[in-house]
Amino acid sequence: MSTQLPDTGIWAVEPTHTTVEAVARHLRITKVRGRFNSFEGKITVAEPITDSSIEVTIDAASFDSNNPDRDGHVHSADFLDVENHPQITFRSTDIAEKGDGEFAVTGDLTIRGNTRPVTLELTYGGLTQDPWGNTRALFAAETSINREEWGLTWNQALEAGGVLVSKDVKIEIETQLVQA
Repeated sequence: MSTQLPDTGIWAVEPTHTTVEAVARHLRITKVRGRFNSFEGKITVAEPITDSSIEVTIDAASFDSNNPDRDGHVHSADFLDVENHPQITFRSTDIAEKGDGEFAVTGDLTIRGNTRPVTLELTYGGLTQDPWGNTRALFAAETSINREEWGLTWNQALEAGGVLVSKDVKIEIETQLVQA
């Protein structure tokens, strides 16, 4: 594994070795995870690295929490409204180097037609060679959003206080990229 930065140019998300997950609290305690199974993305690496850019498009209907009833509800107009808003997108607007392979990536996240800025905490894991001689760049990123800011406001009050689904959703990404 190398800590050398990726070569300049376009690096594509390798979907079979990438996860895009959302984590929310259910009944105030339990973490419920869902993953998006269909997406594409690229990083255009520039010199200096802070001039790079990131673009990601996610198929909203690909959300899967391993529970068909919950998935149907998340796909509905109560949440993602995939019939009217089939894609979730992210486009970076700023990349700030924090040191030791850490970056703050600010960009526009669009969900349900609502676009708001978010900052991803990105960790660069270095370059590595796969068994077939291909160079891969490794990254992890995470952020937390208040889903209501994107119009995902459905909830249910609990008799004991609180709500059924947390407003805060953590987004976690692990990815391998290959040079396009």
